[in-house]
Amino acid sequence: MYWRLSNLYFWFFALLGGLLPYWSLYLEGQGYTYLQIATLMATIQLTKIVAPSVWGWLGDRSGQRVRLVRFGAITGSLFFAGVFLEPGFYGLLLVMLAFTFFWNAILPLYEVITLRTLGKQKEKYGRVRLWGSVGFIAAVAGVGGILEIVPVSSLPWLLLPVFAGIAVSAFLVPSERGEEKPKAPKGSLREIVTHPAVVTFFLMNFLLQVSHGPYYTFFSIHLEQHGYGKLPIGLLWSLGVVAEIGLFLVMHRFTRRFSVRQIAIGALVLTMIRWGLIAELTDVVAVLIFAQLLHAASYGALHAISVQYIQGFFGKHHHGQGQALYSGLTFGAGGAAGAWMSGFLVDGISTSAAFWGGALAMALAVLITWRGLRPPPEDV
Repeated sequence: MYWRLSNLYFWFFALLGGLLPYWSLYLEGQGYTYLQIATLMATIQLTKIVAPSVWGWLGDRSGQRVRLVRFGAITGSLFFAGVFLEPGFYGLLLVMLAFTFFWNAILPLYEVITLRTLGKQKEKYGRVRLWGSVGFIAAVAGVGGILEIVPVSSLPWLLLPVFAGIAVSAFLVPSERGEEKPKAPKGSLREIVTHPAVVTFFLMNFLLQVSHGPYYTFFSIHLEQHGYGKLPIGLLWSLGVVAEIGLFLVMHRFTRRFSVRQIAIGALVLTMIRWGLIAELTDVVAVLIFAQLLHAASYGALHAISVQYIQGFFGKHHHGQGQALYSGLTFGAGGAAGAWMSGFLVDGISTSAAFWGGALAMALAVLITWRGLRPPPEDV
């Protein structure tokens, strides 16, 4: 079961590894403006506002999360095929919205499947999830190497085997019994969501993803403007995920020694430093390598504590909806807002200005987290 669970993480994040570093370069090669690139990249995050809630609710009500994951994998792949029609900006926008609506259904549902399958062995989550990071690295390095030989316009074709891997791995996960969950106590979800510590938690993660908007949208273009080739760009993206893997392997030691609040504030401060270094010292390779190693803090540490935070506060009755809210309000709304705002900064000033905007968002997140974040209760 360990390998069955890990397999889908591998292929899901391999697709991200092919998309995030190179899709903006593909769009630039197709002649789109910076604002158009920001808008198209924002769709990857935008549908997370709605899709996870819809699919999470369906998963909680039906208990058929595995079937929903399979449906999302197949349908999302079919919609992505619209890219090959070269539909123009508005057509591509519709294709991306449709594709990501189904694709973004997969991960929140699968997080619940994984945690429930692990049961009381939740400490093994990091070992399962790290294969997503391995898939990301493999795709980034592989696609980057190929794009040194073939034109970036070939990118959609290079992603087809990854879509096939997602579809196949979705069918390797055993089906659930499909039992509907018992009704939760009336009004309990509202009480959870309005809890001051939960509000702080969502604000912190919203600002975190706002700060990542310039990174996910313009980091590759920023590096290309400073003379980096596609393979070095890919390797720098991979380096961040290698650091993330290392963090997942030792995260249990940090959670034993430090509180959730201490880990969160430390990671936010390191993330703020990271964006400043990328903004100003891109030409210094050693500094850029160090900045990418800080991905262990800006993504790895904060995501690891967030998954457990949601489980602690939302419990068994609302776990799926908690994951959906986490995905929608933070990765979705925060990521889309960050991508779109970075487009204005890049179009009006420079890519460096967009990264300084991310650092400013982190300064605000540190202040909010310092004042309001509290530890979650034990799992219920």
